[in-house]
Amino acid sequence: QVELVESGGGSVQAGGSLRLSCVASGNIPSNYPMGWFREAPGKGREGVASIDAQSTIMYSDSVKGRFTISKGSAKNSLYLEMNNLKPEDTGMYYCVADTAKLSVVSGPAKWTYWGQGTQVTVSS
Repeated sequence: QVELVESGGGSVQAGGSLRLSCVASGNIPSNYPMGWFREAPGKGREGVASIDAQSTIMYSDSVKGRFTISKGSAKNSLYLEMNNLKPEDTGMYYCVADTAKLSVVSGPAKWTYWGQGTQVTVSS
């Protein structure tokens, strides 16, 4: 059983910043792939960023240059630094993990473990 717990969401104005955190616990190997997905109202879940077991990082085109994904020194923590936020970044953000070789371009159905989500709201 693997549990992912996110924190750090909130409400900001456009141009602002937020930092999301995720802590993983349970029976999962170290250096496993982890990532962030988001879901806007009325839309499906989309990949935002991912980091794999070799620390290869990928971003969706919509956040490239504004968001930074990183893992903590303990390897069971994941962060998403979000800068220059836009109203279209609004949504529920989910931390994901898996033992397979996955990335941000892998569809949401591929990822096994999901957190409960943290809400990000960006106002114009």
